[in-house]
Amino acid sequence: MTSNHAFLRRTVLCAMACLCSAQAPAQNPFPSRPVRLIVGAPPGGAPDTVARLLAQRMQLGQPLIVENRNGAASAIASELVARAPADGYTLLLTSQTGIAVSPIINKIHSFDAQKDFTGVGLIGTAPLVLVAGQSLAARTVPEIIALAKSKPGALDYGNGGVGTSPYMAGALFSVMTGTKLTSIPYPGEQAAMTEIMAGRLPMMFANASSAMPHIRSGRLRGIAVTSPTRVDVAEGLPTMAESGVPGFEIGTWLGIVAPARTPGPILEQLNAELRRTLAQPDVKEKLAAQGFVLAEMDRGGFNRYLKSEYAKWSKLIQDADIKAQ
Repeated sequence: MTSNHAFLRRTVLCAMACLCSAQAPAQNPFPSRPVRLIVGAPPGGAPDTVARLLAQRMQLGQPLIVENRNGAASAIASELVARAPADGYTLLLTSQTGIAVSPIINKIHSFDAQKDFTGVGLIGTAPLVLVAGQSLAARTVPEIIALAKSKPGALDYGNGGVGTSPYMAGALFSVMTGTKLTSIPYPGEQAAMTEIMAGRLPMMFANASSAMPHIRSGRLRGIAVTSPTRVDVAEGLPTMAESGVPGFEIGTWLGIVAPARTPGPILEQLNAELRRTLAQPDVKEKLAAQGFVLAEMDRGGFNRYLKSEYAKWSKLIQDADIKAQ
């Protein structure tokens, strides 16, 4: 071999070694550093509690760090994740309010809820229960519909304000039954239930886990649950569909999404670990105690669910002419 050939061979080998070395970091297994789970709610609330439970139980090989970015009806958290690198290291714990309802009602343009995210996985859905107090003579869903139709706008329902699940449940009820209810906002769900128990408010759609203790004590009357089928958390209450409103379904769901264009293998890894975690008995028990009904769902199913939820709520917001207050 000539000296020129030997020099050329060494040069090529050296270049190949440098190329392999430069590519090595991209081949590191995911995750090679902590993963952030952004929550658009303050510490202590249901979303934060669920996020921290997952952070304790998910086994990614690296810590899952919960980061609260509260404000602007979850828009701050959503925008942060939408603008984050699509590498799997920044995830968003979200709900129908954060990814569908709030962006439409508040006309948020800092991110596109349909294009900027891709699903990691659904955690579960917390159904609502239609509850009433002694001031409401109607005792069944058909009787409530008849009462509302006889006096349009005279029947009040409590909620936590425009865009909250109890508010949207009332709006959905009005549209699906051809009635007109009057929304009475309160600082929180418990405040509204207190008003019902005091006889100053007739009814509301309340979180099942919050309402059931009052129903068991007899201070509230449970009428129907908003899940598609009867669920343990509602302790045998009939569904709204069974009670005369076919297709009525609403709940506060929680799920995890990532920035769009996050690599498929990373998303599948995260989905598999999330589903493994949700299948653990102690995790199931803790989530059930908060009123969540868990759902086994792959990424494809969750992404279809996200699209259907956006379509459902955007139609309701238009049909009911819901506007930010």
